[in-house]
Amino acid sequence: MKKIINKKNLAILLTVLTGVLLIYNIFFSNAEVEALSKYGSRGSEVTQIQTKLKRWGYYNGSIDGIYGSQTVEAVKYFQRKNGLSVDGIAGPKTLQTMGIYSSSNSSSSSSTSSSSNVTLLAKLIYGEARGEPYTGQVAVGAVVLNRVKHSSFPNTVSGVVYQSGAFDAVSDGQINLTPDSSAKKAAQDAINGWDPSYGSIYYFNPATATNKWIWSRPHTVTIGKHRFCK
Repeated sequence: MKKIINKKNLAILLTVLTGVLLIYNIFFSNAEVEALSKYGSRGSEVTQIQTKLKRWGYYNGSIDGIYGSQTVEAVKYFQRKNGLSVDGIAGPKTLQTMGIYSSSNSSSSSSTSSSSNVTLLAKLIYGEARGEPYTGQVAVGAVVLNRVKHSSFPNTVSGVVYQSGAFDAVSDGQINLTPDSSAKKAAQDAINGWDPSYGSIYYFNPATATNKWIWSRPHTVTIGKHRFCK
């Protein structure tokens, strides 16, 4: 004979199910937090962090995949230089700025990557070329993207932008300024394929340049105050 579930038993069952769902949400919420790298973490994400920070001049330790005190200090240094909350933890914003996307957010990493590239490129364009002709702003963005494709440079937008000594706007903190609509549009145009620099991987202002080597690079075009070259 089948047992009939009365209202009391149904209420108990619903209560139990609610409790199970609550525990499930708490567990997986904490799992996402734990997936972010911090002191004591180990693994491939830590290796990526150390590799990028070392390439950009923020980290001098071994690339061993262990999030130790040196890595914490390097992350803090990176956070200070890039207008992030300084806590030594590679959380979502820090990972995004580095061009690293946590496995917990892998399902949306491609769209996040695209939007973050536009934002970062716009910030660089604004810091390096605000006041320049619009074509010149797009050309600065194109130089970054040309470097991404070039074997001599990092292969991500964030890697190129934050490469040690590559751009004055990063060195002096102007990368942290809020870009205007012109810089944002220029970044999108560059990402969409417009390259007024004609494949250049360098540019400089002839009126202020002190590096003699840069003058030896093959000249492609001059736009506004910037001379673009390969």
